[in-house]
Amino acid sequence: MASFTSLFQIFLSLIFTLLYRNQVQASAPAPAPAQLFNVLNFGASGDGKTDNSKAFGDAWNQACSSGQNSVILIPTGTYLLRPIVFLGDKCKGAAIAFDIKGTLRAPTDNASTIGVDHWISFRHVNRLIITGGGTFDGQGASAWPYNTCDKDPHCPALPITLRFDFVNKSTINRITSINSKNAHFNIFASHDITIQNVTLSAPGNSPNTDGIKISKSTGIQISDSNIGTGDDCVAMLPGVENINISNVNCGPGHGFSIGSLGRKPNEKNVTHITVRNSNLTGTLCGLRIKTWPMPYSSIVSDLTFENINVNNVTNPILIDQNYCPSHKCKQGESRVQIEEARFRNIRGSSFSKIAVNLQCSKSTPCEKIELRDININYRGGKATSSCSNCKGVVFGLQNPPPCISKD
Repeated sequence: MASFTSLFQIFLSLIFTLLYRNQVQASAPAPAPAQLFNVLNFGASGDGKTDNSKAFGDAWNQACSSGQNSVILIPTGTYLLRPIVFLGDKCKGAAIAFDIKGTLRAPTDNASTIGVDHWISFRHVNRLIITGGGTFDGQGASAWPYNTCDKDPHCPALPITLRFDFVNKSTINRITSINSKNAHFNIFASHDITIQNVTLSAPGNSPNTDGIKISKSTGIQISDSNIGTGDDCVAMLPGVENINISNVNCGPGHGFSIGSLGRKPNEKNVTHITVRNSNLTGTLCGLRIKTWPMPYSSIVSDLTFENINVNNVTNPILIDQNYCPSHKCKQGESRVQIEEARFRNIRGSSFSKIAVNLQCSKSTPCEKIELRDININYRGGKATSSCSNCKGVVFGLQNPPPCISKD
């Protein structure tokens, strides 16, 4: 009979096969058995009090340098972990998985919180897997009182639970993140990342606790997940391309947002975005595109929002090209061109009377906007639409009646 270790290695090799089945041809050979690195063997303790930063770092360094497919196992227990960066510069190309069975807990002291932009950060890593059913507990209540960004543009940084910078061909699957101090996930300058079966949760009044923020990245897939936060469920920022979101439940929060855009010069365009088969419940916004009233130009194009249920959403469909949350912006016109945005089969209920609100820039009107089969009711009577500088086409059922100019 095979030893327990051999069986476990076979099981781990199956993890790699399943998670990368879409990236490997059917004729490709099965991956070699993975090497196991249990953090307990590096001095970690799941007592909820011991600082495990060194143990986790040592396990990563050995896995990274092994040259083999590797699994870093975090068994059941609660593991305190101070801000840490996992660098992939010296890794030898094999896949590395974090198999998280326990709970990782963030610290609450000011030195680990105020002016720190990450809790757990991965940089320059290829073929990363994070899975296992475990939980990241950001202990955000200790940091939220220090969030002054709504009043102070120079507010101090607060930790993002998981940062992915220059991370490619990777998978985040079956994990939970609760009470992030800032955003739960931040993806920057990365490509080909799959996020599925995750739960991201923070109170609806927690500041800037976005679910997933994406910038300067391409090929990001988000599916079969539940996101309820105090800010955007998913925020797609400058330089994103080929983003596909499906079967995501959003609420509370601010919905699925493109932007904000146009605040700084030389921002990259946003294109090829799809949000399908998803639900929004009790959110501030539903499907939103937001740009600042600034003179910096870029293009937002080829957007599809399709088969979306909105339940008691304050702004179900919103284009806001005068975005200024502090209400202290200089007067001006957005130069961001919005075109080819398609809203198809959007149905449900609006908390506000204006269910479709398309406020585009006078200097750069929205072009080729499509409204197809819109059916949104207002609980206090008939819903309405409001449009400015918006050209497009309409098809099928339109409730509320459309107001866009025919293109």
